[in-house]
Amino acid sequence: MTATRAELADRLAGYDSLVEVGIGRRPEVAAALADAGSDVTATDVFDAPVPAGVRFVRDDVVDRAAELDGDAHPGDPYRVDAVYALNLPAELQAPVRDVATAAAAACLFTTLGFEEPTVPVARESVGRETLYLARQR
Repeated sequence: MTATRAELADRLAGYDSLVEVGIGRRPEVAAALADAGSDVTATDVFDAPVPAGVRFVRDDVVDRAAELDGDAHPGDPYRVDAVYALNLPAELQAPVRDVATAAAAACLFTTLGFEEPTVPVARESVGRETLYLARQR
């Protein structure tokens, strides 16, 4: 794991329960969070292998956001303290924020690097990365 990913994991470890949206093939941060004692669920639109201690739920956050009726429901994988995504493309920022807001969870993400956030955010430097904390809707 890169130093920046380790620093992101350290920053996110302040949350007891988290969902990583779009885990893909880079589960290092989720693994580090699980190793630190956090309850971690990973989601993606495709089945993805996850490390021990990380639960996986196949889910499309865009569809989930479109189905929201204002609140997260019991059993909802997003009913956590924080929803985060790494390298989150611009078109997914609002749906991720909306799902987190419905669950009253913090929403944190990094972008692809060349994109600016498309939702209102507070910025925080974590290592060589900018971590964005989306403002609730």
